[in-house]
Amino acid sequence: MTTVPFVTCDLLDDNPEKAIQTLIPSMDGKYFKSYGARKTFGGQVVTVKCFEDNSRVKELLATEGTGKVLVVDGGASMRCALMGDMIAESAVKNHWNGVVIYGCVRDVDALAELDLGVHALASIPQKSNRKGIGEVDVALYFGGITIQSGDYLYADNNGIVVAKEKLVNL
Repeated sequence: MTTVPFVTCDLLDDNPEKAIQTLIPSMDGKYFKSYGARKTFGGQVVTVKCFEDNSRVKELLATEGTGKVLVVDGGASMRCALMGDMIAESAVKNHWNGVVIYGCVRDVDALAELDLGVHALASIPQKSNRKGIGEVDVALYFGGITIQSGDYLYADNNGIVVAKEKLVNL
């Protein structure tokens, strides 16, 4: 398991002059939960916006992801999962640090064993339909903050913060 040298609380306390956004944990009653074995993770953001179609999620996590975190705006859908164990295994194989999904995951027991940070709203056994729909590298807005590709995301059991610049070496 990879050790990451930060605590989100300390990042905020140690960098008061920097523009760091904190993802609000309960916007509209939606709460993020940690599902992966890596409880502390961070990296440079790659964004994808998709609704009940994980085509772009699968494609992106099959590419080189060293030092990166995929942030997925799934529209908070509770009807299907945007990532399961097979896609998560691909992410690990391709060196992604983590995935944050504003939506659902599945295969949670398997996700808990993978060296990958995973935060999502909930789990559901239903898979998504793949229709090739989704937008990559677009600005996302959820949890009271705007997240863009190129930002830096840091997550642990305290929450998720996003900065325009790298705060620690990962």
